[in-house]
Amino acid sequence: MHVVIMGCGRVGSTLAHNLETRGHSVAVIDQDADAFRRLRPDFAGVTVTGAGFDGDVLRQAGIERADAFAAVSSGDNSNIISARLARETFGVVRVAARIYDQRRAQVYERLGIPTVATVRWTADRMLRHLLPEGNVEIFRDPTSTVSIVEVPVHKDWIGRPVRALEEATGARVAYLIRFGIGTLPTVSSVVQEGDQIFMLVTDDMVAAVTSVAATPEGGQ
Repeated sequence: MHVVIMGCGRVGSTLAHNLETRGHSVAVIDQDADAFRRLRPDFAGVTVTGAGFDGDVLRQAGIERADAFAAVSSGDNSNIISARLARETFGVVRVAARIYDQRRAQVYERLGIPTVATVRWTADRMLRHLLPEGNVEIFRDPTSTVSIVEVPVHKDWIGRPVRALEEATGARVAYLIRFGIGTLPTVSSVVQEGDQIFMLVTDDMVAAVTSVAATPEGGQ
């Protein structure tokens, strides 16, 4: 794959290195040429100085053959404009933009531009570690109908089948994080101590699902 990244800050440079390590070709765009110092000395990709919403700059970065485009600069407006340009003008299929303003993120999700709302995501993750009770939403689909929330479970569920938890809550377990690694549940999966459980829910289900999961199996 060829991936074009707009923004060579900490996120952009880390993303570029990770992609290159996986064997992909990478081009990085930034208006500040000094930003490319964040790239390691052996970086083999292309660096282009300029604005990521400038068509000529994008062409220099290989946007016309790009398989994916990531807009991760520090400006919401620049990110979304360049992301829409990559998708709508150059036909890049895989496009994502980092957005700080959660309200804007929801709007652009509905326009078909996947976004990562970094402030809300970080705040939610911090809240989860500081206040382990309750649940934290980590994903919401573009139609704002279905979300994935992390659901703490009562200790009595440990050793019970994941499918029993699903049947009791009426919600599907999307995935587990076990020993720091994401795991897809199978029909034989059992809840283990320390598991982080993430469930697919709609807004009208959240309270009931959380309540059942926090209750001993069979309790009320």
